[in-house]
Amino acid sequence: MNLKVGDKVVVITGKDKGKEGKVLAKKKTLKSCKVLVEGINMVKRNVKPNGQNQNGGIIDKESFIDISNVKKVASSTKKNAGKTSKAKKEVKEEKTEKKESKAKNSSKKKSKVD
Repeated sequence: MNLKVGDKVVVITGKDKGKEGKVLAKKKTLKSCKVLVEGINMVKRNVKPNGQNQNGGIIDKESFIDISNVKKVASSTKKNAGKTSKAKKEVKEEKTEKKESKAKNSSKKKSKVD
């Protein structure tokens, strides 16, 4: 899916279903791709006192959510305001031409053998 930092998304599954937020970060691993969404998938973390946080204690922070569980919200045009959109992969014309030429060559080879 083509999500970028700053895109507006809506959660489609899980405990935060239906909530909207802005993508803060994107993390890609070998097995999965995850995004960090503002105000979504909040978890509690215990923090020790340190230089930045003198008191320490329990804080709420966002956790990563799988990219398959979110959907991009359409841009703010009058026609598509607030609607979700599915990401589509664009096929380049060069690739389709190459595939067609391979198929044609393979069929000619088969006819010569028969």
